[in-house]
Amino acid sequence: MTIARAQTSIRKDVYQRILELGPVSKAELMRDFALTSSSMTRLLDDLTDQDIIRVSGLGTSTGGRKPILFQANPTYRYLLGLEISRIYSTLGLYDMQLNPLSSIRWKMDADTTPERLTERVGVETERFLAQHGLQPGSLLGIGVGAVGPLDRERGLIRSPEFFPAAGWDEVPICELLERRLRLPARLDNGSNTALLGEHWALRGQSPRHLLYVHAGVGLRAAMMSDGRLIRGAADAEGAVGQMIIATDGPRFEGRGNHGAWEAFVSVRALENRVRTQLKIGRPSLLAGRHPDTVTFADLTEALEADDALVKEQFDEAAAYLGIGLANLINVLHPDVVVLGGPLIEAHPLVYETAVATALKNIVSGHEYSPAFSLAELKENAVAAGAAFMLLQEWTV
Repeated sequence: MTIARAQTSIRKDVYQRILELGPVSKAELMRDFALTSSSMTRLLDDLTDQDIIRVSGLGTSTGGRKPILFQANPTYRYLLGLEISRIYSTLGLYDMQLNPLSSIRWKMDADTTPERLTERVGVETERFLAQHGLQPGSLLGIGVGAVGPLDRERGLIRSPEFFPAAGWDEVPICELLERRLRLPARLDNGSNTALLGEHWALRGQSPRHLLYVHAGVGLRAAMMSDGRLIRGAADAEGAVGQMIIATDGPRFEGRGNHGAWEAFVSVRALENRVRTQLKIGRPSLLAGRHPDTVTFADLTEALEADDALVKEQFDEAAAYLGIGLANLINVLHPDVVVLGGPLIEAHPLVYETAVATALKNIVSGHEYSPAFSLAELKENAVAAGAAFMLLQEWTV
């Protein structure tokens, strides 16, 4: 069993359609593929004989015999999905229908070097297998969604900013994981894998053009059109944070563009603004703390307690988030916009204000109005989407 890049076949396409629609009948599949009835029967029989798909029952009769229904076999193999971010990492075990079986998250700290993270992944994987009575050979591989910049083809994490541990420059993460797990490993930007996961979660709504925006330590975005990820000439998922929304605005921590989006909308920007306000004596529930020790977790607690200063700063960040979203929407015209990340998940105020601001600033017409959605998979979107990436690349 192998995982191949950019290799497609009718067999793979039929399997993906069964995975998406199942339980599904042969007649329904015939509508999507230019195959003869006998060819489709042979293909379905072959997939069934290999236990890749299975018969799940009978459908509703339309006048003749009830049709046989097929669905992907969820236990044919299993998938690992790994998120590597600046704040935490998440490892999940999934079946072939992306149902989560086990998951663990750990904080990224000054001791979490690439080698220690790899060993942690190995230990947790062994624990998952023992917990579910699985053998290592039952795993299809591990998908990784990581903070960029990346070299996807070579499986490298290049030079990410703000990692708490040293040693994260030019990390051959796929090679490290393959050596420890003895499994194929695939790498992509976390925003791309989150988008894949969210697209799967929304499959019942059949969105064609999906925009995903993640607001956390930085800003990341990914776009899908007609079910395919849109990629540029360079790996620049975080470059969206350099979109200029105020030409006379500040630079983010002394770097990048003046008035860049991330200078107004990011966890670190919000922390810095609140610390500055506390230093000049603004009243707050956090006033008794040394400003430099105030963290994002402190801010979310103060926001829940309805602290006026903190609420003001979150509200401002959310409004700027909405302005940036409007800019993206006016260029890309998605039919669904999915918002995720620690900043958006901190409080309903952020999502509601951002969406309201975006709607006021988009160029809408009688035939176009995007829908907005909170990330269905929340903090598990990146890891789940990384696992799903394996299914997309798997040569059935």
